Amino acid sequence: MAIHRMNPENLKYISLLTLTVQNSMVSLSMRYATTRDGPIFFSSTAVFMAEITKLLTCLVLVFMEEGTMLRFKASLYNAIIKNKTDTLKMTVPSLIYVLQNNLLYISAANLDAATYQVTYQLKILTTAMFAVFMLRKKLFSTQWGSLFILVCGVAMVQLSAGGENRVVSVEQNRTLGFSAALGACVLSGFAGIFFEKMLKTSDLSVWMRNIQLSLLSLPLSLITSYANDSAKINDKGFFYGYDSFVYFLVLLQAGGGLIVAVVVKYADNILKGFATSLAIVLSCIVSIYLFNFELTTQFAFGTVLVIVSIFLYGHDPTKGKGVKKVSTMKDDEEKLLGGDPEDV
Repeated sequence: MAIHRMNPENLKYISLLTLTVQNSMVSLSMRYATTRDGPIFFSSTAVFMAEITKLLTCLVLVFMEEGTMLRFKASLYNAIIKNKTDTLKMTVPSLIYVLQNNLLYISAANLDAATYQVTYQLKILTTAMFAVFMLRKKLFSTQWGSLFILVCGVAMVQLSAGGENRVVSVEQNRTLGFSAALGACVLSGFAGIFFEKMLKTSDLSVWMRNIQLSLLSLPLSLITSYANDSAKINDKGFFYGYDSFVYFLVLLQAGGGLIVAVVVKYADNILKGFATSLAIVLSCIVSIYLFNFELTTQFAFGTVLVIVSIFLYGHDPTKGKGVKKVSTMKDDEEKLLGGDPEDV
């Protein structure tokens, strides 16, 4: 493929640009789509459509890896049907990811894009906690310090007086938005570590694992859609409020993590932290112009603390010192290609 013939340095910059744009566009697009004037789509149906898109994308990727239809069918049969016990184990992260994605839409509808982007970085804390307790991972002292700084930064952002100075078409509840984001972070941490254990116990590719996830997530997300919005769906239709922008958001949600999984292997942890930090800054800047966001000193300082914590967490104090590395969550992130597991 052409991407393998590109200069590694160029690939790093492409990775930086891709990660930054993807991270910032998700939060901004979700915020805009859930608060703009006009008919608002049902977020539960968007989660279902994103799973369909992700499944189709992963099927294409697996077919490209296998090369022929015969090998493709055999690979699917062996991974999904023949190994059905392993497939059923994926029910746990499938259910969690459906709940998490629905919570993210609730959070985006009730928090401004900048606050949502900063708050969702708490997934670093929850993932670290589950890695320590479930996988017995060892964290560096600098990483523990970065987690404390992260919590302080998010707390300052949440307690700041900054926000959007505009009237939106939906009723908003900041407490509900923060609670939904916090719940999504907890689910993200647990499901990510569970998914990591599943990857380590088999030789299935990330794409095949995602096919398993999507096949199980589809019925769960469809049930969730009708459980939450059955009356509205029956009255107005499954695709009520859908337009080109909503379809774009669905593609962004489904394909964003897949893109990250591909490009991040050409980057390192520092670059990933840089991309995330740039995305936060970009979201704040765009929010000022697009959503009339009021940036306060406290919000800005809290955001700086979050950005510092991201860099500090990705720093390896043993690098270049000849010290034997201790297995940490950061090492396992590299094995997962570095993206959020729920987005991979």
